[in-house]
Amino acid sequence: MRLILFGLVALITACSQVGRTASPGSLTPSRETPGSAPTLPVEDATAPEPAPTGLTDVTASAPAQQASPTDQMPQATEAIPLPGDTPQSTPSPTLPAPAFPPALSLEPVLSGFKLPAYVAHAGEEPRGTSRLFIVEKAGHIRLVEDGAVRPTPFLDITDRVGSQRNEQGLLSVAFPPDFASSEIFYVNYTDRRGDTVIARYRLMAEDPNQGDPGSEQIILRVEQPAANHNGGQIQFRPDGYLYIGTGDGGQAGDPWGNAQNPGALLGKMLRIDVMGADAYEIPSDNPLLDQPGAHPEIWATGTRNPWRFSFDRATGDLYIADVGQNLYEEVNFQPAASRGGENYGWDVMEGNHCFEPATGCDVEGLVLPVAEYDHGLGCSITGGYVYRGSRYPDMAGVYFYGDFCSGNIWGLRQDEAGDWETALLLETDLSISTFGEDAEGELYVASYNDGIVYQLVASP
Repeated sequence: MRLILFGLVALITACSQVGRTASPGSLTPSRETPGSAPTLPVEDATAPEPAPTGLTDVTASAPAQQASPTDQMPQATEAIPLPGDTPQSTPSPTLPAPAFPPALSLEPVLSGFKLPAYVAHAGEEPRGTSRLFIVEKAGHIRLVEDGAVRPTPFLDITDRVGSQRNEQGLLSVAFPPDFASSEIFYVNYTDRRGDTVIARYRLMAEDPNQGDPGSEQIILRVEQPAANHNGGQIQFRPDGYLYIGTGDGGQAGDPWGNAQNPGALLGKMLRIDVMGADAYEIPSDNPLLDQPGAHPEIWATGTRNPWRFSFDRATGDLYIADVGQNLYEEVNFQPAASRGGENYGWDVMEGNHCFEPATGCDVEGLVLPVAEYDHGLGCSITGGYVYRGSRYPDMAGVYFYGDFCSGNIWGLRQDEAGDWETALLLETDLSISTFGEDAEGELYVASYNDGIVYQLVASP
């Protein structure tokens, strides 16, 4: 592992590059075009599923402390107009930041997980306790308490999760702000038909360390036309609303025209109110609430496969890592002051570059990414978090993200003038499926194929 200062050479492309040709490649009937990742988060129909290890193999290390498109592809609908002037990358109030880039290293803290897809915490914990929830693709959530993995899964819903294809499975868990009192939590998974399910669960009455699989209440189901591009993450923002990232429905090139279609829930960021509702309600300030034909759940549009988004716990800013097609991976940014309605460009754009059409695309009303990298450095982005922990001050305010294929890890931050700077911090051999954050703001990264969870630490 070595520190490489990458600057802005390949990762952030200036807006003057918009309009360059981005060759979309040809659409194939059952898999992504060349350059796709071999496993989760980019679908590859021919790649075998990695052989999982046994549940009893989970151990704690000493902490360092497809369906095919039809022959006639549907035509893409008109781009969604933005409701008023939406800030694109206006900086939120800045906090004092150390020198950039930080020196980063990884320390293994947990091992033995079966295809870990997500790492989460449940909110504030009593002082002196620490819990992490590790989501496994097949349908388990494992509970790590004070560095020890409980032998019984926190939740086992393998009987209803469809995980046969690389991007399917149990993909995330989210705990609402009132979890300590309500004992309710939410998951995002693909069912046996391949459709996306957002479901509510309760804790077991006799065991607060175990969810009740029999308490499931499905609050939202989204039909998926293909096995890939499921998005899969849910997360609560400080505003108390539940945000949901959905992919465009799969295959290549958005053949169903979902991402730019306000009448489709796919290819979007959704925002719903689940607090106190029987299923969910629509927030009264959602941006497309009054647009005829639009789904009122939509918060932002134009995503291809948002593989991990997160909120900066200090500012409320939203970072969205969106997996690219053949050439570019991107990070999108939404300031906390946003009223929603951003259009992040897919499939008009791939990163900062025209996709459809390949040249001369109309970028008016689109919000371009604040960082990108080409497929010489990876092929499937995995979004992370802004570090707000207390152990490593040199990492404060930096958004960390990585790539599933190459194992590279980058840092990104916005300076006081609102300009973005990024650097390649580590080259690893990890298959980075997810980053995670604990209740204290410390960050983790999971390696999908070998089931190891690492903690991000600052190097001397």
